[in-house]
Amino acid sequence: MSGGENTTVNRTQPFSCADRDPDEAKLGKTFAFCLIFLVSLAGNTAIGIIVNKTKTTRKPINLLIANMAISDLLPPIFLIPLQIQMLYIDSWLIGGPLGHTLCKLVAFLPGVSCLVSIQSLVLITVDRFGALVFPLRYLPISSKLCPFLILSTWIVALAVLSPYLYAMKMFEYPGRLGCRMHWNEVFGESSSFKSYLVAILIVFIFLPFVSIAILYIVICIKLKSQNIPGAQSTNTEDQYRQRELDVLQLAIAVASGFEICWFPLIIMHVLVFFSSNVMMSCGSQFFSSVALLVNTNCAINPCICFIFSRNYREELRTLLR
Repeated sequence: MSGGENTTVNRTQPFSCADRDPDEAKLGKTFAFCLIFLVSLAGNTAIGIIVNKTKTTRKPINLLIANMAISDLLPPIFLIPLQIQMLYIDSWLIGGPLGHTLCKLVAFLPGVSCLVSIQSLVLITVDRFGALVFPLRYLPISSKLCPFLILSTWIVALAVLSPYLYAMKMFEYPGRLGCRMHWNEVFGESSSFKSYLVAILIVFIFLPFVSIAILYIVICIKLKSQNIPGAQSTNTEDQYRQRELDVLQLAIAVASGFEICWFPLIIMHVLVFFSSNVMMSCGSQFFSSVALLVNTNCAINPCICFIFSRNYREELRTLLR
């Protein structure tokens, strides 16, 4: 799910893909990965600190955004260093117990980050849908309930992707080490990794993506129908409506950024597992480009928060003083 299996090395694949990538492309990707790494760590850490230290920002939507920010720290820490290394050396460098553990984590934790973010986006979308479409009947997510929902996103993600911890293993071949999926060796020949991945793609990727898009379309249609020319409203109502619109814009921007950045990787997974001719030669080159876009999402999420939310900008200024 996370793409960790795509960074592993096939026993029969020649180790020339890294050499075929032009030096200019390697340097460009290295610079981009390093920039994403720094922005992701700084931005997501700032979001977490702001929500934790500022009482006025501890609303359910901000807690869910902070949950995404925490999960967005995992890919830069565990995946980007490997992706940079794979641009130059197409093999696994670290051996022993540490290398075996990292082999599992680089496939497992970025996938956990993805599922946590998706579940957080669904909760944000449902909350906005209820608050704006059914304002008189909807009971919003409370501050007491939100921590339990956040915990559930992690429990579900860890449980769903736990097979990666068992199936990802190091292997050794002449002069080199590798890390790859050993699904059938661990779970038996009757078990299908393709079926497992398809189930995850449908339940945790496709259905949430479609649901989020539909709910936001309904919200926009509802708000447009309520915007009747000449309608009278008090200043208090106008202020409340503007706050709700600001929150909605932030939620839509975060959801759109996530879907745009992750969609190519999802398409790549589908192509890899349903077409035997895709990525058979130098697939790591294509993967590094797609992974660059995926990791960009970890960096743009905090940027979106600071662009669309005045409160986040003000708290960031306070934090930097």
